[in-house]
Amino acid sequence: MDLTIRNVSKTYANGKQALRNVSLTIPPGMYGLLGPNGAGKSTLMRILAGLQQPDAGEISLGDIDVRRQKEALRRTLGYLPQEFGVYPKSTAEDLLDYFAMLEGIARRADRRQVVEALLRQTNLWEVRRQKLGGFSGGMKQRFGVAVALLGNPRLMIVDEPTAGLDPAERVRFLNLLSELGEQSVVLLSTHIVEDVAELCTRMAIINQGEILLEGEPLREVAELHGHIWRRIIARDELPTLMHEHAVISTKLQAGRTVVHVYSEGKPGNGFEAIEPDLEDVYFSVMAGHRGRLAAHPTLEVAS
Repeated sequence: MDLTIRNVSKTYANGKQALRNVSLTIPPGMYGLLGPNGAGKSTLMRILAGLQQPDAGEISLGDIDVRRQKEALRRTLGYLPQEFGVYPKSTAEDLLDYFAMLEGIARRADRRQVVEALLRQTNLWEVRRQKLGGFSGGMKQRFGVAVALLGNPRLMIVDEPTAGLDPAERVRFLNLLSELGEQSVVLLSTHIVEDVAELCTRMAIINQGEILLEGEPLREVAELHGHIWRRIIARDELPTLMHEHAVISTKLQAGRTVVHVYSEGKPGNGFEAIEPDLEDVYFSVMAGHRGRLAAHPTLEVAS
């Protein structure tokens, strides 16, 4: 069962075009939608979740018409938005039981069984009687996944899930998502390259409402082999270097500036060839050296 998106566009009342003819076919498993803040990711997530209507285009989940069959979509959708509210004075167990009742699980014994299974799956069983107001950011995110999993959804949409999490919570959360991807379509929207690199078998890069690249992360990295070069420079050398070469990213390292350059051959003295990673794929696409880029590429500089 695939999620199929065809020629979806959305323009807001203020004239901002958030999506331009977006087309994707998303198979079961973990799929990453990668792009900077403001690229159109959250707009697309809300449209896929049935919370907004596109101006044009068609979306289907298997045999469900996402735009027109809202109730059928709701029964098979799990959605974890970038920001969601919890009742801080409720316990995880009580609130999840309440959401299970809203989901239509009427018998208390059935709800108890479902609630326990989900809290154990999200590693929250031991804190089930703790009030949500005392949960860490990562614990709240995992509770959000537990709510989203009510009803065994075939489509799980997760919007910027690891933003603000500490490293340990991020690892726990990513491990949980990887388990979910074995059973359904899990669409992960993020601006964090590492999340996609570690989890997703397929990905798309989006910017200014357009899909610039779609493919398999490992294959896209392999196709950059021999084209990424590195040089360590003084900061004041950067303007000249950017004028002379296709600089895709810069990063400070021990007071020096590490520059990555895209080039078909050795760009000059002082450069060394390096093995690319998904971050190099991302910055190469954003700089206009890969994928289907619009007419005016924007250089993205890493901090």
